[in-house]
Amino acid sequence: MRVILQACAAVLICGSFGAAAAQAPQQPVPSETTVERQYRALANRDTQIGIYLNVLPDCTSGPLPTIRLVSPPTAGKVVVKSAKAKATNYKACLALEVPAYVAFYKAPPEFLGDDVLTIEVKYQGGRTEIQKITVKVSGPGGQQKI
Repeated sequence: MRVILQACAAVLICGSFGAAAAQAPQQPVPSETTVERQYRALANRDTQIGIYLNVLPDCTSGPLPTIRLVSPPTAGKVVVKSAKAKATNYKACLALEVPAYVAFYKAPPEFLGDDVLTIEVKYQGGRTEIQKITVKVSGPGGQQKI
C-alpha cells in the first residue's frame, strides 16, 4: 500500500493505517478500545505518530474523528495537522483520496529517553479508541539504519 499525505509539503508514508483507519463496522464494535504503540524519534525532529481518517465501504470519506490529548507528553509536544491521504489498493478501494488528520510528536533538542502520551480518538457512531503512545527519543546516530 502506498499513501501520500499532502499538507504543507508532500510526505510519503508506506505501511498500514492500523487501528487509526475506520470503516463501517461489519459486526458490533466495543464502544472503547485501548491500543499501545511505540515509536522511535530523534530529538528536535517532527515524528509522525498517527494518521486518522474514515474510509467508507464505497471508498468515500466519512466524518473525521475527534482527537483529544488526554495526557500530554512530559517533554515533547504533539501537533495535529490536516492533510489529504491518497492510497491505492486499500481494502476494496483501488484508488482513493480522502481528508485526514496527522499527529506529530517533537521532543526538545536536549531530551533523550522515553516520553509517554495518551490520545483519545472518537469516531462517529460512538466508537472510541484510547491510544497510549511511547516515543523513544534518541540523539543523532541512535537510530537503526535501514
